[in-house]
Amino acid sequence: MARSTDYQGHEHPTWCPNCGDFGILAAVKMALADLNLPTHETVVVSGIGCSGKMPHYLKTYGFEGIHGRVLPVATGVKLANHKLNVIGIGGDGDGYGIGMGHFIHAMRRNLDLTYIVHNNQVYGLTKGQTSPTSEHHFTSPSTPDGVIEMPVNPLALALGSDATFIARGFSKNLVELRDIIKAGIQHKGFSLIDVLQPCVTYNHVNTYAWYQQRIYSLVKEGYVVGDKATAWVKALEWGDRIPLGIFHKEDRPTYEDEVVSIQKEALVDQSASANDISPLLDKLR
Repeated sequence: MARSTDYQGHEHPTWCPNCGDFGILAAVKMALADLNLPTHETVVVSGIGCSGKMPHYLKTYGFEGIHGRVLPVATGVKLANHKLNVIGIGGDGDGYGIGMGHFIHAMRRNLDLTYIVHNNQVYGLTKGQTSPTSEHHFTSPSTPDGVIEMPVNPLALALGSDATFIARGFSKNLVELRDIIKAGIQHKGFSLIDVLQPCVTYNHVNTYAWYQQRIYSLVKEGYVVGDKATAWVKALEWGDRIPLGIFHKEDRPTYEDEVVSIQKEALVDQSASANDISPLLDKLR
């Protein structure tokens, strides 16, 4: 049986002390160990931001891309070799801001990959500017008079985009978060796991204490996954009470299931010389 230490990379995290990223990293390693995933068959793709260093801290294959492009790279990896376990990791600014278009279309396609979003409601790496999930009227260096826009609701967006697995965790609830990540990886289809995490340096509103006063477990309140109408109600719940857990799950063919060219064997195993493209070239002449 694998141990979480088996997935520890050679580099050590340089995050701020008590950052929520530490909890997410620990939960990811615990989930990988519980599932006993081979390190050479697992790829972690990240973007830019504090969460972007995650591939450096894990003993798996990894790719740190550019800002907002986690999902295009993860898509390419999955289609090149759909046998791999592909995990995308990014921040709320990375995924719900510059990467928003990719986010919606990856869910619509139902690619078989897991997307873990570190949601601290600020741009932590670049000195605490507001992100798409910052609360209305939240003040920051970029909005000294408060945020004018209403925040993005990633769970509602995921439901509207027909994601087949939608969940939310909290970085300090390691066991619950581990179990959610495990379920997301095991799900055949696109899994969104939005992880609430305090930014101890720049977000002094949504703190550990603030969350602990509001979060609650869907499972402990008898929530049953499957009713999409109820999922909508829970996805919109925010404020005095914030639900955690799996909001929605459904079975649907994955994007890879319907790509004809990779049904017999993975693209990476196919010989380019075996494909005659001369008819295509003739059409282009």
